[in-house]
Amino acid sequence: MQFNTYRGVVKALNGVTFDIFEDEIVGLVGETGSGKSVTSLTILGLIQPPGEIVSGEVIFENENLLEKNNEEMLKIRGEGISMIFQDPVSSLNPVYSVGTQSSETISFHTKKGKKESLEEVVNLFKLVGIPSPEQRVKNYPFELSGGMQQRVMISMALSCQPKLLIADEPTTNVDVTIQAQIIDLIKNLQKKLKMSVLLITHNLGLVAETSDRVIVMYAGSVFEIANVEEFFKSPRHPYTEGLLGAIPSISESKDLLKTIPGFVPNMIDPPKGCVFHPRCEYKTNDCINNKPILIEIDNNHFVACHHPLEGESKFE
Repeated sequence: MQFNTYRGVVKALNGVTFDIFEDEIVGLVGETGSGKSVTSLTILGLIQPPGEIVSGEVIFENENLLEKNNEEMLKIRGEGISMIFQDPVSSLNPVYSVGTQSSETISFHTKKGKKESLEEVVNLFKLVGIPSPEQRVKNYPFELSGGMQQRVMISMALSCQPKLLIADEPTTNVDVTIQAQIIDLIKNLQKKLKMSVLLITHNLGLVAETSDRVIVMYAGSVFEIANVEEFFKSPRHPYTEGLLGAIPSISESKDLLKTIPGFVPNMIDPPKGCVFHPRCEYKTNDCINNKPILIEIDNNHFVACHHPLEGESKFE
């Protein structure tokens, strides 16, 4: 997947491969600009020009979504795959009540009437913990707090009981208390509705608390896939080690916060070989000249690295 700009071709995604299984939560992590949100938009068929999907497949229920036309994708979005977008403020229309906006999704996919759809919205608001839902459906977005707006977005995403829910930074712009409530809500609903969840986040604490598996992305590529326990216990890619090392410690140590040296590369002209090698302390000529492929080096533990790390994590 690439963006064709006046400065050149931005290679946003390059050989991204992963699975999401039934009834599991998968955490997708990486620095800003690693391609996490672009991956989610590609799955949903929401890439707009100058974006272009050059090749690949997005398989959902044994069908390639990249072969679907817009009308077919409209039916899949919401009913098969739903998404909680990063910023509820920009996602909700300020001139319509939240009840009207939520009922439109239900009406489109189920063909229910306006009154019946609004009754369903009230039930959904109850499900996601919105108090006085009969009154809240009449509110406009600006009349709700950030946490309540996010709950509205979650209820809209769940309105047709999707099989896959994509949550793109669902706790952005809300305080810590509301973050915990939203994550608990997603976990409980995932168990109740038995859906799969792709959780996109920078917060490794949320990943530890919620996810069954973790996918690590960097510069448009998947670097590591592991069960959540293995991810924190035994990271095998130097980049994953760097991410874990950058987590602030609650110990009394006065050491400076660890960082990954350097910057995310310019994807118009990315480094040859392993795209991480300019920032990697373990690099060799092999890393500089040859791009690694994602291989299984342990049971359900995949790494794209010429020299995967061994041993226990230094950052437990």
